[in-house]
Amino acid sequence: MYKISLVSQTLTKSRNVALSSHHRFLGFNKKAPLSSYSSLSSASASCSDHKTSIIHAKNTFYTNINNNARVFFSSLPNLIQQLRKDTGAPMMECKKALAATDSDYEKAIEWLRKNGTAKAASKLVGREASEGMVGIAYPQHDDQGAAAATAAASIVKISSETDFASRSKDFTSLVEIVAKGSLACPSESLDDLIHVKVHVNGDDKTVKDVMDDAILSIRENLQIAHVEKIIAKDNDSVVAGYVHGKVFQESNAGTAAALVELAKSSSSSSSKNKCTLSRDEIEQVGKRLAMHIVAAKPVYLAPKNVPEHEIEKEKQILMEQMADSGKPADILEKIVNGRMRKYYEEVCLLEQNHMLEEGNPKVSKLLAQLGLDLVTYKLCFVQK
Repeated sequence: MYKISLVSQTLTKSRNVALSSHHRFLGFNKKAPLSSYSSLSSASASCSDHKTSIIHAKNTFYTNINNNARVFFSSLPNLIQQLRKDTGAPMMECKKALAATDSDYEKAIEWLRKNGTAKAASKLVGREASEGMVGIAYPQHDDQGAAAATAAASIVKISSETDFASRSKDFTSLVEIVAKGSLACPSESLDDLIHVKVHVNGDDKTVKDVMDDAILSIRENLQIAHVEKIIAKDNDSVVAGYVHGKVFQESNAGTAAALVELAKSSSSSSSKNKCTLSRDEIEQVGKRLAMHIVAAKPVYLAPKNVPEHEIEKEKQILMEQMADSGKPADILEKIVNGRMRKYYEEVCLLEQNHMLEEGNPKVSKLLAQLGLDLVTYKLCFVQK
């Protein structure tokens, strides 16, 4: 009996050492019994008359211990690896999430979103995010390849802290996802946009969830910095765009982007100026104009769109520059008006010379010759 007791004590001690190693790996403080221990107890109880049964029980216990340990040490690292791959969270955060949720994978993802993102965001808040990417999105085509009934497009900018992060594939995808989400948003409000649901990797998530996942993965202060949309007033309008500075040519995200809405002119009375272009041709005109906009960076559409206080301020600056010229007031006024035309050419799109058209005609004259009206435009770029 003494030998039986001694073997039982030895096995119990070995079991506790093995369990202790498992608990330290997981980060647990409590001890969970192994199923193999119950088989060991019954085996030990029946070995009073048979010394060989004790040896068999011992071997059975250690065989089960090794099998359980093998399964444990192979499955947990796999879970951590998969969780890290799906969420982009650091390894220790994934380990904490699995420990807090008893290795429930779905609950671990939710734990990371609630705890990991909040923790990451608290560390990142206030840090300057001067880099980023701009993206545009258009409505999806139907199964026959036809465009949506109403021409539309959106343009968004997401800011980041570093150029390295903004030029990654994950960040580019984020910009495109948010741009598509903004098309479904009823307004250009960020408060509305974050609640819009988007389809990501087979799941429906809100834009806020997508941003939180990106912050957790990239570990930078990411912000939706700019959102604008163009929704054409009728089906005859054409919306076209251009993205500059793409990192990945197949994407619709880069360092700058512009959108334009063109429509056939309704004021053309003569057949000479009547638009005869197809929608595809108008789209090409719009794309070249968007390229010009990205390069020239106009501030206003036309002189009538310049605020009155801006005009007065510019005139005042010009008058002060010529205050000591000694010229009569009427001459000074003519000089100011001439220089104001130069000012309009710098800040107003319709007054600028088109950089991409042969001969660099004024944008307003080119569109008039084609029988087109420029309804509106949008421009967004990353400040450098």
